[in-house]
Amino acid sequence: MSRLLLAAAAALAATTALALPVGGRAAAACGTRSYSYAGLAASSGGYGVAATITPLMRPTVRAGHVAAWVGVGGPGEGPHGSDEWLQVGISVEPGRGDALYYELAAPGQTPRYVMLKGHLPLDRGYRVAVLESPARHGAWAVWVNGTRMTRLIDLPGSHGVFGPVATTESWNGDVGACNSFRFGFADVNVAARPGGAWTPMVAGVIDGPGYAVVRRTRGSFVALGGI
Repeated sequence: MSRLLLAAAAALAATTALALPVGGRAAAACGTRSYSYAGLAASSGGYGVAATITPLMRPTVRAGHVAAWVGVGGPGEGPHGSDEWLQVGISVEPGRGDALYYELAAPGQTPRYVMLKGHLPLDRGYRVAVLESPARHGAWAVWVNGTRMTRLIDLPGSHGVFGPVATTESWNGDVGACNSFRFGFADVNVAARPGGAWTPMVAGVIDGPGYAVVRRTRGSFVALGGI
């Protein structure tokens, strides 16, 4: 999959500086970045993030991949600057179709992509979440539609530190591909404490050329790619 879960503060700063109104983006800009994002990123740490993610059209993936996910952590955010993250969502790759997945990057290890379910039907929403355990700080689990899908996963140094992210992502396959999609994110919530206390996510928008967050309301948004 990808080297995922951008560092939220850096991403927010970069996209704030570079973003233009949707109508002002040139179509040719789509695919010029290796990785592009459209979503929300919290500027402070939390204990979990959840959203109902629905594909609103069949993604067109010309190369690389498209994903829509929630997660915590990121490159360089683990102990001693190691990569550490956990995310869950929907991925689309050429020849593979839509799939529910989660991805784990543990310090010092290669990120691991795990498919949970393939051949997803279009227009169906999935409630996905990563949540820290109330019984063991720094231990997290992946949830789908209210069912825990993993054992507890230790993310050293993560307790109250990692900022929640809910976003779409496009990798251009390193060939400049412009991938198109439309995903709906509903009931985007963050956990105020380990184990729950869910509240609507208050976060900044992350986007870039060819990718945008539109129709944003409290706790929901639509992310577009290939515009």
